[in-house]
Amino acid sequence: MTFQQFLRILSARWLAVVGTLLFVLASVVALSLLLPPKYKATAALLIDSKSPDPILGALLPGQMTAAYMATQLDIIQSDRVARRVVTMLKIDESPTAQQQWLEETEGKGSIQNYYATLLADRLDVKPSKESNVVNISYKSSEPQFAAVIANAFAQAYIDTNVELKADPAKQYAGWFDERTKGLRQQLEVAQGKLTAYQRANGIVNADERLDTESFRLQELSTQLVAIQALRTESQSRQAQAGNTDVLPEVLQSGLVQGMRADIARQEAKLKDLSSQYGPNHPQVLRAVAEGQALRAKLDAEIKRVAGGVGTNAKVNIQRESEIRASLDAQKKKVLEIKKQRDELTVLQREVENAQKAYDLTAQRLVQTSLESQTQQTNVAVLNPAVEPIDPSFPKWPLNIAIALTVGLMFGVGLALFLELLNRRVRSPEDIAEALGLPVIGFLDAVDVRKRKGRRRKQLVLPRFNPERALPAPY
Repeated sequence: MTFQQFLRILSARWLAVVGTLLFVLASVVALSLLLPPKYKATAALLIDSKSPDPILGALLPGQMTAAYMATQLDIIQSDRVARRVVTMLKIDESPTAQQQWLEETEGKGSIQNYYATLLADRLDVKPSKESNVVNISYKSSEPQFAAVIANAFAQAYIDTNVELKADPAKQYAGWFDERTKGLRQQLEVAQGKLTAYQRANGIVNADERLDTESFRLQELSTQLVAIQALRTESQSRQAQAGNTDVLPEVLQSGLVQGMRADIARQEAKLKDLSSQYGPNHPQVLRAVAEGQALRAKLDAEIKRVAGGVGTNAKVNIQRESEIRASLDAQKKKVLEIKKQRDELTVLQREVENAQKAYDLTAQRLVQTSLESQTQQTNVAVLNPAVEPIDPSFPKWPLNIAIALTVGLMFGVGLALFLELLNRRVRSPEDIAEALGLPVIGFLDAVDVRKRKGRRRKQLVLPRFNPERALPAPY
């Protein structure tokens, strides 16, 4: 079918097209007049997904995801929010509402769920493009009721959002409270063990005590080294005690040197007397006796000095033994103090770990307690719903446009359908297409009514084409 044929069909069956168009238009107008008008109230909410948490002071990672806004839309349209609206407005307490519920459901199910479903069916939630604003719309035949329900859904969503944050925090707060009590008991037990251990061992400051005893140990080590040197020296002098003339103590003794000087003077005196009086003279004999007495005293003093060297060696050996014993005892004491310090360190570490665990849990308890009591949310009412003045349904311009479009489409379809049922020749091209033969000519009859009663036949000369008229070659 060519476009010209389509236009000829529409021109021939214009009554069917116009009739169908008028019928559809009249039906739409009648339906718009019969249906009750619907009013649409819209409340706008701002969901701030980029503001930090007021308690934590940090941006929650979940608020930065793309699914956050979709989750909020699902929460608004959830049964929990709808049931909260029913409870807020006390719809389930109305006698009329209860009677309607009984008639519709025969008392089956919950009245809150019944009216929550009815309210959710007329709810429309749409986010704004490229923004965090969500529009909550509700349609009703009463404009005031539509505004009340839209605002109720907005407030119910805000309250539900607060509950969704506070309820888990309350559960965590209870758990942290119980955990804090247990950790406090563990801390008290650890502190009691540490105090009892310090009291039992008389420890005030383990590090200071260890430093003092370590210093004493170092002093004893120094004294031991010094006394070992003295003992070695005294033993060496004692070994030289057989040759008393070379002993340093003998050489350094003033008494020995003085006695030797007296002996030298006595010998010189004896020599003078012997040369004067002879060996048997009483003065010579007395000088000999005095010299012998001086030598005896000198020998006794040398023996005493040499004996002092041996005694000094014995004293040094004894002192070395005593210092060595003190050093060993001090070593054991230092090792015992180190052992006590290690055990004390373990107990202190247990106290510190218990204190850290208790502090962290107590901090989380305070935080979760604040979160469980918070009434703040990141949702705010941007524009509350107001009572609409003009109905949102029916929309006359839109309905008329739709009626004209649909009526025209049905009219054209009806015209084509009638043409298929009763096909007519409306142009020479139809004959050529239907019979598959060339058209030599046609007569065009003119409507006599348009000629005001005059009838005239016009002979149309055939449009002769010699090539098409010749028979096909054999």
